[in-house]
Amino acid sequence: MEKGSNFRAGSLLGMIKKATRLDRSSSDTGKGKSKVKSPLCTIKVSHGYSLVEGQAGHDMEDYHVAEYRKKKGHMLGLFAIFDGHLGYRVPSYLKDNLFDNILEEPNFWDDPKTAIKNAYRSTDEVILENSRQLGPGGSTAVTAIVIDGKDLWVANIGDSRAVMCKNGIGYQLTVDHEPRSEKRRIEEQGGFVMTLPGDVSRVNGQLAVARAFGDENLKAHLSSDPDICNTHISSSAQFLILASDGLWKVISNQEAVDMVRDVEDPQAAAKYLTTKALERKSKDDISCVVVRFG
Repeated sequence: MEKGSNFRAGSLLGMIKKATRLDRSSSDTGKGKSKVKSPLCTIKVSHGYSLVEGQAGHDMEDYHVAEYRKKKGHMLGLFAIFDGHLGYRVPSYLKDNLFDNILEEPNFWDDPKTAIKNAYRSTDEVILENSRQLGPGGSTAVTAIVIDGKDLWVANIGDSRAVMCKNGIGYQLTVDHEPRSEKRRIEEQGGFVMTLPGDVSRVNGQLAVARAFGDENLKAHLSSDPDICNTHISSSAQFLILASDGLWKVISNQEAVDMVRDVEDPQAAAKYLTTKALERKSKDDISCVVVRFG
């Protein structure tokens, strides 16, 4: 999609709002922007989100986080997508606690990478220790921490994904943790990877990701160790997309970027992406957060 005049951009936004019914109230979509003042923050940050229940015949299992906090004089934007499975309370626990656990790590400001890794692991331990209350289910995760509008830390386990748009080009910042790519580790830990005809690879013939929170029955063969990416938010960085695999199964990274790069309203952008995923017959729950810079 090429950039055009203000008239074209306005017409496009109007068509998107009409197509996605953003002129009507909906509990699965919203937006916000940072109201936290920080002398270190030079780039404005705003966000929009959209979550759509899939057609798999179970209750919604995706959760999101989109909030701003001031900590030690810094402005933090905290964004996440959690894609749960087995319908238990693990995603809601993550929604309420994971960022607290990261920011409470004593070395967060000096060594964010180690702090994020430690928090992911300790959070997983708590979930497993409380599986009787939280249930035996699990969840993938993709998290993004924006520090003062200029420093970005992204982490993930599973197949929820983060894609950054820089100068119109989509860059994947996360790793899709598919069982076949971690087959050796899984087998060394006593598990196996099975791929049935017409299906994806699965750990022990069950779970289609090699890393996740929870999943007590499979934990001996799953990892909760996140892949972590750190990048500077330069003037070329336009926006960030966080989404569950319900979107990425039917829309490629660059397609997603092209679809919404001219849409300045991040809520309209997020809603448009989930709507397009539905049109392409994605049956899984679809969740998306779009974070705009500048």
